[in-house]
Amino acid sequence: MPERIEWLQDGTPYSPRFGDRYRSELGGLDQAREVFLKGCGLPAAWAQQPQWRILETGFGLGLNFLVTWAAWKADPQRPRLLHFVSTEAFPASAADVLRSAASHPELLPLAEQLQAQLWGLLPGFHRLVFEGGQVLLSLCIGDAKAMLREQQFEADAVYLDGFSPQRNPELWDVQTFKAVARCCRRGTRVATWTVARSVRDALAQCGFVVQKTPGIPPKRDNLQGEYNPRWEPRKAADTPLFAQQAPGSCVVIGGGLAGAATAASLARRGWRVEVLDAASTPASGASGLPAGLFAPQLSPDDNVLSRLSRSGVRATLPQASALLREGLDWQATGVLEHRLNGKLGLPADWPEAGRDWSCEATPEQRQSAGFPGDSADTTPACWHRRAGWIKASQLAKALLAHPAISWRAGVDVAQILPRPSDAQEQGPRWQLLDATGQTLAQADLVVVAAAYASRELLGCQLPLQAIRGQMSWGWREANEAADAPAFPALPVNGHGSFIPRLPMDQGHAWLVGATFERDKDKAQTRPEDHLANFARLQTLLPATAAHLAAQFSAGKVKAWAGVRCASPDRLPLLGPVPGAAAPGLWVCTAMGSRGLTFALLCAELLAARLHGEPLPVEKRLAQAMDVQRFFAADT
Repeated sequence: MPERIEWLQDGTPYSPRFGDRYRSELGGLDQAREVFLKGCGLPAAWAQQPQWRILETGFGLGLNFLVTWAAWKADPQRPRLLHFVSTEAFPASAADVLRSAASHPELLPLAEQLQAQLWGLLPGFHRLVFEGGQVLLSLCIGDAKAMLREQQFEADAVYLDGFSPQRNPELWDVQTFKAVARCCRRGTRVATWTVARSVRDALAQCGFVVQKTPGIPPKRDNLQGEYNPRWEPRKAADTPLFAQQAPGSCVVIGGGLAGAATAASLARRGWRVEVLDAASTPASGASGLPAGLFAPQLSPDDNVLSRLSRSGVRATLPQASALLREGLDWQATGVLEHRLNGKLGLPADWPEAGRDWSCEATPEQRQSAGFPGDSADTTPACWHRRAGWIKASQLAKALLAHPAISWRAGVDVAQILPRPSDAQEQGPRWQLLDATGQTLAQADLVVVAAAYASRELLGCQLPLQAIRGQMSWGWREANEAADAPAFPALPVNGHGSFIPRLPMDQGHAWLVGATFERDKDKAQTRPEDHLANFARLQTLLPATAAHLAAQFSAGKVKAWAGVRCASPDRLPLLGPVPGAAAPGLWVCTAMGSRGLTFALLCAELLAARLHGEPLPVEKRLAQAMDVQRFFAADT
């Protein structure tokens, strides 16, 4: 359940849990501006910076974030990227966040955008995207200490906020401030409204130098300061291996969805990106499928794959919405999953926020797919609300359309070599050569996103497996009403997948598939694979299979095939290439059959690690995708 909030007669929000107001009865706008924004020297401190990273210890109703966002929008010298990281153990409802901002008309348009993304706030990290990816809110739902241990960045400013130390002492104790200090650099500004002696002593113990400053009447004092410990702070053992503070030149090898997403994430941060691909057009490999589904993965224990899949869906939705034509290139239809193993797959303690993601299908949803309406004694089915279909090739092309990205087709890279160590002049770290030894490109940073070809190109024994897949598809009847009763209303997955109505240039198509053949690296289509897809469809949707049987038997079904690339644990491989001769050689591959879910998330994680930004997922989830996990024993 969202946190229960009471609204007092003067319009002030009140927390029954803590017995305290969320803000002063005089209103929170001045407090947000004077105590936190100005208390951290903003907006002057962030002028002309490539990025600015703010950490807040209590999101509450989001007023500090909205005020900071508004100040960023109004500042012509604003940083290219604004990161706002906030912890919150008891998130308020989206409706209450909007109601809180209603008395501030200048903030209301921003609050409405925030409200639209405040859904599914399960424990963990949630990356919310605004301003075309230039304002990034990382909501860390859970205990502040635990959430901060899962972050890895250096904040430029810290807002210490929350209910009063008397009401919520755990948020203001030494252990919390130690966790905050681990996310600070020397000189990080800190501001708060409380001047309690216990808070000042705990901050001093953790390396913060603070002093009282004039407060907003009727409050006499506030607190400001900076992180400047007398000792030399120890660096965490997992400090990023490579951080390029000033964006430069980058080459991405591979023009599929993973490469396009990586190029776009870096271009938004100021890199000049060149994408090299051996094919003649973007998304010519596995990303060239007619369409695919994106949906979260379920597991009773909510494992790493499940949590990452939700983060991936959340990363995909805003990009698809901003770049593609809804209803033509993508659609968030929701997806019905037929759980053919007989188990629903939802965690036993699935909270209400989880129902924003997935829940047991209703009788009406089951009937829309031709399942028995009563779920009793039948195969269970789940409804994934935040799911749908996307044409991956269209998304890749849209991502590559950024003005800082250039595309080069028909370029076959044979070698990636570091710049000769005896070179006197300054220049790019890496050079890329063709099979004859001719230089194709040079760059400060190289990201290999070439799917299964990444293994041969890097020559470092990446644990990659080729997985061939073939989809079967055909046209809907000219009079779609005639075949509508045999088709599900919405996409279905479970044993393969089925998209009932895909807009294409010549009309509407249906898609079923795909096959899953390990260690097959050839993408040619085969007639016998239609039989395999038809068999899956008979299990998944018997009525639909019966209706399409004539098309399959008459050879009217069309085919598409591609080669996917997976790791042994079915998680992506992301990070600096193990054993590279110089810094700046990264890999982003092994999306498996979940490229639509993982590609955009991996691109943002790569950019975060590269620039020392806040992580979009918990550190342990980021480590689960680190390429180094398969090489740790050799280092």
